[in-house]
Amino acid sequence: MNHTNPEFVESAGGILVTLDCETVKLPAGRKTLHAIRSYLETLALASQRILAEFSVDGFAVDPVLAPGPLSFRRVDATTVPLSELPLLLLTTAGQQVERARTAVESALTLVLINNPDTAREVWWNIACQLKDPILTLSLMPANLCELWCGTTFQQLRRWQLEQVSLVVQRVDEACESRDNILLSDALEKAVLPWLEKLSEHIQLWHHATQAGLRLGLKNS
Repeated sequence: MNHTNPEFVESAGGILVTLDCETVKLPAGRKTLHAIRSYLETLALASQRILAEFSVDGFAVDPVLAPGPLSFRRVDATTVPLSELPLLLLTTAGQQVERARTAVESALTLVLINNPDTAREVWWNIACQLKDPILTLSLMPANLCELWCGTTFQQLRRWQLEQVSLVVQRVDEACESRDNILLSDALEKAVLPWLEKLSEHIQLWHHATQAGLRLGLKNS
């Protein structure tokens, strides 16, 4: 892609914007992170590519999760071809698992120093995050699931949903007891092991997909 324009700084109001290391001239009015990202995603899709990384002033951000800084000077984005979409999905799922694991580790102590009602709110916020990697993995090509696990995509997705449902039910039961010690124990003994196992699977699938791409595996 070639988006280089020597007047991009003026057109972007002093904001440097690059896509795959090439400078981009923004349309008038595109000054917020959401507006800039939307335009860059459009450029990427027009070239049969997908936005993979997005950083602001040198720091990786996800405008979908947070609005990001109101004032910034530089936006850099990189893309990957559609053939590498499975790798991008696996990377995203892995990041979602890590965010959930960090939240759980913080909650182990947090739920102990708050009243039961506040502790339940802490858990319910985490529970909403547990489904995110499962939904991301559900977008993976069905044929890759069969290569990874020797099972159908439908069976793998059913197993994943059943597992997260059982984990949530166990912690919900601890919440209903209104005993914060039981809640903390459930987070440690049910949620963390499940996240660790899921993370291991994602890493294995990532390595397998990388190997498949090197061998010219088609995601059809």
